[in-house]
Parts: sequence; structure tokens; C-alpha cells
Amino acid sequence: MKASRIAAAGAAAGVTVLALSAPAFAHVTVQPEGTAAKGGYAVVDFKVPNERDNASTTKLEVTFPTDHPLASVMPEPMPGWKIEITKSKLDKPLEMHGEKISEAVTKVTWTADGKGIEPGYFEKFPVSIGQLPEDADQLVFKALQTYSNKEVVRWIEVPQKGQEEPDNPAPVLELSAASEDGHHTSSAGEDSDSGSAEKASADSTASDSASSDTTDTTARVLGVVGIVIGAAGVAYGVLAGRRRADA
Repeated sequence: MKASRIAAAGAAAGVTVLALSAPAFAHVTVQPEGTAAKGGYAVVDFKVPNERDNASTTKLEVTFPTDHPLASVMPEPMPGWKIEITKSKLDKPLEMHGEKISEAVTKVTWTADGKGIEPGYFEKFPVSIGQLPEDADQLVFKALQTYSNKEVVRWIEVPQKGQEEPDNPAPVLELSAASEDGHHTSSAGEDSDSGSAEKASADSTASDSASSDTTDTTARVLGVVGIVIGAAGVAYGVLAGRRRADA
């Protein structure tokens, strides 16, 4: 009986470690390439993983915030994807570089021309956006992910501070404070300090990449440990049972 309990505990421990090491970030997310400073410009990547084993991701629809509309939205061309930009009239016109903007992008849709994102892969969808609001700490982009089997996953639940992450969280872009000298992080051509901004962007991207690699490695290690613990527990139980039978 004792051996059986130990075996069961070992197997349970293995399953628990595997559950903890499973990637909690396997959903559509948005991250800046460098920084996304209030009042400035940024290039952001919508990261889309394929979470299905028997279907490919063939469409991504990202809705842009209407409470803080963005006057400039320019997606980067991507081989294998058709891009459609939807604009809507604004209730209150925006002013950008001395000009009034009466409409803004409210949705960007990527539709695969070929296989799309196949099982076991992810893809990034870059978009240049600006001018970022100065009176907000974050921007929420609700997204719809469509698979080749017609399944649609709605990443539209807004995460709330102090609460557990929802099952289908919407991508959230955190905005950093503007620099003290009054300059904003921007894309090329928007700021005279573009060289410094590019260097900071490269350093930050490298740091983010290193952090991501570390997280992935930790997850894999924990997964292997879980399998080993579970297998050891089961093997112990079997051997103990055989010893009692031989006795």
C-alpha cells in the first residue's frame, strides 16, 4: 500500500510539474520592438502561435482601440498574407503634425494566401503605430484567430489588475513614460534622435529575446523533470509490487 501511494504521488508530481511548465503565454500577444512611449511612435508585433495539432491559422483580425484612436497605422508587408485595412470615421477628429484627422484605422486583417501558420509554429505580424496617447498606460487590441477547420478563437477578454488572467485574454500593449527631455520614441524619420532610439530598440529587443529564450528553456527543463519524476514513481510502485509478490 505504501509503495502504491509513493508511486501515485510520483506520477502526480510529474503531471503537476508538466502543468506548471506548460507555456502560459500560448495566446495572441502584442509587444513593441523596443519601447512604446506615450506620445511617440512604435513598431509592435502581434505574436500568433498555432495551438492546434490538426489545423493551420489562416486569418488574424486585430481591432484597434476606439477610445484612443491611432492616426497612423501601417502594417509591414508579409509574404503569404493578404492585408486589409479598415478605417472608420472618428467622433472627435485627431490633430497630427498640424493636420486634423477625421478617420482612423479600426481593424487590420491578415488572410493567408497559402498554408498560413501550420501546427507547431508561430508568426509575428509587425505594425507601425502612432501617435501613442499620452493619457493612457496601455492599449487593448482585441483579436480573432481563425483556423483552417473554420474554428474561430476570440482573444477579446480584457485582463483586470489583481485578477487571474482570463481564458482568452486580449493583447495588451503597455505604454512607457515619455523621456524627460521631451523626446518620444519614434520610428525612422519621426525624431532627430532616431539613431539613439534604434540602438535602444536593438538593446531592448535583444534583452526581450534573451528573456524569452530563458523562459522557454526553463519550461522545457521543468517538463523533462516532471516526466522523469512521474516515470520514477511508477517504476518504484511496480518494483515494490513485484517484491511483495516474490516474498
